[in-house]
Amino acid sequence: MEQILAASPSEPFVRTLARLAAEDPDFVALSFGDESMTRRRLEQESNRLARVYSEMGAKLGDYIAVALPNSIDFYVAFFAALKVGAVPMPLSYRLPVAERQGIIELTKPVVLVGVGGDDHPGYPSLPVGFRPDDSVSDAPLPEVVSPSWKAPASGGSTGLPKIIRNGTGAEGSPAFTALAYQYGPNDTQVVVGPLYHNMSLASSVGGLLLGQHVVVMAKFDADELLRLIGRHRITWMVLVPTMMHRMYRRIEEGGVYDLSSIRLFWHMASKCPEWLKEKWIELLGPEKVMELYGGTEAIAISMISGTEWLRHRGSVGRPAIGDMKILDDEGNELPPGEVGEIYMKGPEGMPASYEYVGAEAKSINGWTTLGDLGWKDEDGYLYISDRRVDMIVTGGANVYPAEVENAIDLHPKVMSAVVVGLPDDDLVARVHALVQAEPGTTAQEILDFLTDRLVRYKIPRSVEFIDQPLRDDSGKVRRSALRDAAIERMKSRA
Repeated sequence: MEQILAASPSEPFVRTLARLAAEDPDFVALSFGDESMTRRRLEQESNRLARVYSEMGAKLGDYIAVALPNSIDFYVAFFAALKVGAVPMPLSYRLPVAERQGIIELTKPVVLVGVGGDDHPGYPSLPVGFRPDDSVSDAPLPEVVSPSWKAPASGGSTGLPKIIRNGTGAEGSPAFTALAYQYGPNDTQVVVGPLYHNMSLASSVGGLLLGQHVVVMAKFDADELLRLIGRHRITWMVLVPTMMHRMYRRIEEGGVYDLSSIRLFWHMASKCPEWLKEKWIELLGPEKVMELYGGTEAIAISMISGTEWLRHRGSVGRPAIGDMKILDDEGNELPPGEVGEIYMKGPEGMPASYEYVGAEAKSINGWTTLGDLGWKDEDGYLYISDRRVDMIVTGGANVYPAEVENAIDLHPKVMSAVVVGLPDDDLVARVHALVQAEPGTTAQEILDFLTDRLVRYKIPRSVEFIDQPLRDDSGKVRRSALRDAAIERMKSRA
C-alpha cells in the first residue's frame, strides 16, 4: 500500500492509462462476457473516440453524457471524455427521455453518448455501438486534465435532477481509491452494479488506473456472478444487500461454487439485514467482509470489518476518512444512543470532495448532511436508522422503513421488501409493505411473522405483493415512485 501511495500521487489519469499500456500492452484490462480488451486497445480506442468528441466541439470542462449499459464501450467512452478534458457524466441508459431532458437542460452536455439522435434536438449524439471510422488516428493526444473526473446524476429526495460533480480533477485518485477500498494492482475485481452508479464506476476506474484486470457483468445475475468468481479468480468485489440475498439463496439451495479467491468482499448502498451479513461472515470469514458508508458525495467515509461488526452488530463503523456526528433539529450534538441527523465533515486541509449542480447542500457550521438519520454507541460506532424524508409518522409515532424492511426480509419466502407510508384518515399515514416473495406467500404469513419482531405500531397495516424487483441493480429504491403507484392502485380499488 505504501508503494502505491508513494507513486506519482498527482499523475493525470490520461498519463496513467498511457503508461500502463506502454508497460504491458497485452495485459487484459477488461473482460466482458466473451469479449476482452487489452491495455493497448483501451488506450488506442479511447484516443480515437476522443478525436471524434473534439470534432463535435468538446473541450476542457464541458460535460459529456455517457448513457451506455455496462460494457467495454462504456470505459472507452468514459476515458475518451477525459482525454479531451471534458467531465464524464454517467447516466442510466434506462432513463425516460423526459427525465434525461431535465438533466440535459441543467448541464448542457456537448455530446450525448448512447442516446438516440431524435431524442434531444440540438444536442449532438452518438448511438449505442458507435465506432470511429478507421481513418481516425489512435495516436496519443496532447495531455489535458479534466477539472472533475466524474459527475454522476441523482434524482435526490426532491425528485428534481441533481448532479454530484466530483471535487477533484482527473489526477492522483488511484492512491486515494487504493487506500479507501483496500485493493492494489494485483487484485482482480468484478463490476456487478450498473456503471452509472457511483461505486461501480469509482472502484472500477480506480482499479484500471492501478493496473487491475476488471471483469464487467452486463447486469447482476446470482448464478453467473458465482461462476465468474471461480472462473476469473476474483479477489475483490462490491455488492449491495439485494445481491447478497440472491447469491446466498443460490448457495443455500445447494449450488457448489468456489469462493476461495475472494480477499475482500465489500457491501454498501443500503442497510444489510443482520442475519444476511452474519451468513456471509460465516461463508467467507469476518476479516473478508467489509462495509462502507459515505454516499456519492464522499464527504466522510466510515468503514467496518466483519470482525468489528460482530462486536457492534448493525453498525456501519467509525469514520475512517473525515468525521461524522449526530445533531438534533437545532444543531446540537446528541449523546450516544440518541437518533438524530448524521452530519459530516471532510479531512482538514483537503479540498471539497464534491459540488452539487442543481441543488444546495444542507450544512451547519461547516458540517453537511445527506439526510440520513442515525446514532452512535459509546465507542463511537455509527448506526443508520433511515433517511429523514422516508420516515413515516403514523398516529404520532415515528416509523423508520428500513427497520420494518429488515424484519420482513428475515422471512424465508421473501426476496425483497419496501415500506412506504400511505394516506390514512385516522392515522394520517399508515405503514404499507410492498413485498416480492415466492408464489403462494400470504399477507397473513408476513404479519404473523412480524408479531414477535416489531412493536405493534411498526407492523404494516397492509401488505401488497409485487411480482417484479423493487430495487434497481445498484440496490437503490425509488420509494416516492413506489408510494405514488401504490396510492393510485388504492384509489382505483376504492
